[in-house]
Amino acid sequence: MKSDFKFSNLCGTVYKKGNLVFTPDGNSILSPVGNRVSVFDLVNNKSTTFPFEMRKNIVKIALSPQATILITVDEDGRALLVNYPRQIVLHHFNFNEKVNDIEFSPDGKYFAVTHGKQVQVWKTPGFNREFAPFVLHRVYTGHYDDILSISWSFDSKFFLTTSRDMTAHIYSLVPTEGFTHMTLGGHRDSVLGAWFSKDSKAIYTISKDGALFHWRYASVANILGQEDSDDEMNEDKADDEIAKPADRVRWRVQERHYFMQAGAKVKSCAFHQASNLLVVGFSSGIFGIWELPTFTNIHTLSISQKKIDTVAINATGEWLAFGCSQLGQLLVWEWQSESYVLKQQGHFYDMTSVAYSTDGQNIVTGGDDGKVKVWNSVSGFCYVTFSDHTSGVSAVEFAKQGQVVFSASLDGTVRAFDLVRYRNFRTFTSPTPVQFTSLAVDPSGEVICAGSMDSFEIYVWSVQTGKLLDILEGHEGPISSLGFSPTGLLLVSGSWDQTARTWDVFGRKKSIETYKHTSDVLAVAFRPDGKEIATSTLDGQISFWDVEDAKQTSLIEGRKDISGGRKANDRVTAENSASGKSFNSLCYTADGSCIIGGGNSKYVCIYDIATNILVKKFQISMNLSLDGTQEFLNSSKMTEFGSKETMVDDDDMSDLEDRLDKSMPGAASGDLSARRTRPEARTRAVRFAPTGRAWAAASTEGLLIYSLDDTIIFDPFDLEIDITPDSVLETLEGKEYLKALCMSFRLNEKPIIQKVFEGIPPKDVELVAQDLPEKYLERLLKFVGVHMENSPHVEFHLMWITRLLMAHGRYLKQNRGQFQAVFRTLQKVLGSVKEDLANLCDSNTYMLRYIITQCEKSSGASMDGVQPELLSI
Repeated sequence: MKSDFKFSNLCGTVYKKGNLVFTPDGNSILSPVGNRVSVFDLVNNKSTTFPFEMRKNIVKIALSPQATILITVDEDGRALLVNYPRQIVLHHFNFNEKVNDIEFSPDGKYFAVTHGKQVQVWKTPGFNREFAPFVLHRVYTGHYDDILSISWSFDSKFFLTTSRDMTAHIYSLVPTEGFTHMTLGGHRDSVLGAWFSKDSKAIYTISKDGALFHWRYASVANILGQEDSDDEMNEDKADDEIAKPADRVRWRVQERHYFMQAGAKVKSCAFHQASNLLVVGFSSGIFGIWELPTFTNIHTLSISQKKIDTVAINATGEWLAFGCSQLGQLLVWEWQSESYVLKQQGHFYDMTSVAYSTDGQNIVTGGDDGKVKVWNSVSGFCYVTFSDHTSGVSAVEFAKQGQVVFSASLDGTVRAFDLVRYRNFRTFTSPTPVQFTSLAVDPSGEVICAGSMDSFEIYVWSVQTGKLLDILEGHEGPISSLGFSPTGLLLVSGSWDQTARTWDVFGRKKSIETYKHTSDVLAVAFRPDGKEIATSTLDGQISFWDVEDAKQTSLIEGRKDISGGRKANDRVTAENSASGKSFNSLCYTADGSCIIGGGNSKYVCIYDIATNILVKKFQISMNLSLDGTQEFLNSSKMTEFGSKETMVDDDDMSDLEDRLDKSMPGAASGDLSARRTRPEARTRAVRFAPTGRAWAAASTEGLLIYSLDDTIIFDPFDLEIDITPDSVLETLEGKEYLKALCMSFRLNEKPIIQKVFEGIPPKDVELVAQDLPEKYLERLLKFVGVHMENSPHVEFHLMWITRLLMAHGRYLKQNRGQFQAVFRTLQKVLGSVKEDLANLCDSNTYMLRYIITQCEKSSGASMDGVQPELLSI
C-alpha cells in the first residue's frame, strides 16, 4: 500500500478570524482558517487550502495587486512570505509586535504594517528566495495608542492610519514639498477606518460609536460659506495677525453623519474608491451599504445574530464578503441583484463523525451543534445542511445503495435524510428515551442499528417501515461503536464493559461470540472481506480477531505512537502524559492490508496489519493556538497563576457586551471563540475513501483530507536522458505506439500521456494492450479511469478497458489487492458514464415523443404509418 499521502484540502472550516481578501480579478476570495489559508473560487465553485501552516492562528493576510506575493501574519506577529501562484513559502519574518493591519500600496512597490503605535513601511520583496527580502523603507510615528487600520491613496503617495486614540493621521510615503504630517481629530471613540476618495480631495473616517466624518481639504471660507467667511477671517486676523495664509487651507470636517444603529457598535468597514461605496458591519449582525458623499442608504440586511468581524469588497464593487468568527460563517453577497454568491458555514462546535459515500464523491459530517452536513470532496463545499436534530450528532453513515444518509444523535433519535429531495423522510425512536452513541447500516440499506449510552442496548429498525424490529441485549456498559460485515450477516458491537460482541441480526440466535478485552472497547471495524475484526481499547491497544475461530490473531501496542502533545497547564512533558491516549476511531484501507486510527491526540497512525508495524504517522495540526500540539513544557510561560497562554489579554474587549461571560462555570464546550479554555487538538473520527486514494479526519481544525498527490507537474518514473517530450512525439509519429506509450509514462507528464493515448488508432489497441509491460498496467488503468470522466471518447476508453482486462486478467486477479483502488476508480467512472448516457437517452426519447405528438396535432392525422420506428421507442 502507498503511504505518501499529503494534505489535500480542508473542509468544514471556512472562516476562523482575521480579514478577508479578494483577488485582483475579483473571482476568488482568501479566507484565514486557523493557521492555514483557504482560497474559494467563486466562478468555478471550488475551494483549495494552501499546504503550509503557521505557528498560530492567522489574524491578517495581504495580497499584492499583481496577485504574486501573499503575506500572512499570526497572533504573535510572525509572518510568512508566500509565492501565491505556486503556493510556496519564500521567507519567514517576525514583526515582534501584534499586527492589526497590513496593506500593499496600489502600485505594489511597498506595503505598510502596524507596529504598536508606529507604522512600518517595507519595500515589496521579489519572487525569488533571498537571504533578507524584507527591506525597511521608513518608520512613522505620531499616534498615542495602537494603530488599527491603514489605507493608501489612489496614487500610492500617501496613506491614512487610524488608532484607538480616536484620531486619524495622514502620512506621505516620500518627503513631499509643502506637505506636513496631519492629524484628524474629533471622534469620541476608536477610529476603525479612514479612506481617501478616488480624486484624493476627500477623506472619510468611521469610529466605533457609529460616526462618519467627511473631511475636505479647503479653507474655512469654502467650508462655512462665503457669507460668513469674511467675518470669521476678520476675527482671526484680530486674534493672530501673524498667521500665514497657508495655515488657512487644511483638512476640515465638512459633514458629520451617524448610522443610528441603537445598541450596536461598528465592528468592520470597507470602502470602494471607484464607486464611492461604503459597507459597514455592526455588532448586532446587521450590515449596511451607503453611497458617499451623499450618505444615501442603499441597503440594510441582517445576516446573523453575531457580530460581523470583517468586510471586503471586490475590485468591481459588485460582490461583498462578510466573515463572522463566532459562527464560523463566510458570506459573499451581490448587492445589486440582492443574492448570495457564496454562503458557507462550518460546524458551530466540534466535528464528531465522518463518512464517505460509496463513490467517494461526497462526505457527510456530524457535529456537536446537532447539524448534519454533506460536502463535495472535489469542490470542498457544503451543499446541504440538515438541522433536524436537537442535540449533538454522535454518528453518521451513508447507505451503500442510493442517496440516503443516516445519523444518530444524543437527542434519542436516528434520522434518515434523502439527498435527492433534501428532506428527513424517516425518524427512528426507541420505546423509552435513550441517547444514541453509535450507528451501523446494513449493506442492503434495509436495516439500521444504533447503540445506546444509558440502556446498554442495540436497537434494530426497518428502514422501509420505520418500525422497531428487535432489541439486542447483553452488554453491561454504553455501546461505543457498531459495524456491519460487508456481507451483512454479522453485526459487531464494542462496549465500555470491556467486550466486543458479534450478533446474527437476521437469525434466531442473536449473540454468537464475545471477545473479551482488558480495557474498555472504544471502536470496532470489519475488514473488507469480513473475515477479521479490529478493536481498539482504552489502554491504547488495537486487537485483531479472526471471525470464524473467535481467536485473537495479533495485537498492536499503539499508546506510544498516538501519544504526543501536552496541554498548557500540564506540569509534565508529552512523553510523561501518555495516559488517556487511545484510538477512538478505526478504519481499514480498501485492500484490507492496513488500518488507520485516530484519537484524542494530534497524531493519526497507519499500521501494516501483517507485520504490526507503524507505516506512517500524520500530525493533523501544528497550530500552537490549540492545546496538545507542544511536546515540552515551556517554563518561561508559567506563572504562579497558571500559564500565560490561558490568560485573556484582549484589548478589544472594551465594550460591556464583549466583557460579559455568559458561559457556565467549568464548561469546556460551547462557543469556541469566547470560551476561556482553549480547544484541544484531537481527531474524533477517521475514514478511508472507497477508492483508497484519500482519507479524511474529523479534527478540531475541521475536516482534513489527505490524498495521494496527483498534482505534481514533474514526477518521472524510471526516466532516462534520451526520453524527452520531443522524442516521445517523434516515436508516436513513427507509429511505434507501444514504445511511445511507455516513454510517456516514464516521463509522466499528463499532456504528453493524453496526446500519445489518443493518438493510438483503435485497430491497434488490442496489440498494444497485449504487449504492455505489467509495471505500466496500474498507471495505464488509472489514467484511463481518470481521463474517461472528462473525455467524449466513451467507446475508445471502453475498448481499452476491455482489452487490458482480457490480456492481463490472470495477473490482475493474482494481485487484486494492489489494484483494488484502481478497480474502484474504474467502477465509479463507468457508473457515472452509464448514468449520464441513460439520462441522455431518456431525454432524447421524451423529446422525440413530444415532436411526434406535435406533428400529429398540427396535421390532424395519425403518424403511425409514417414513422413506425419512432413510435416504437
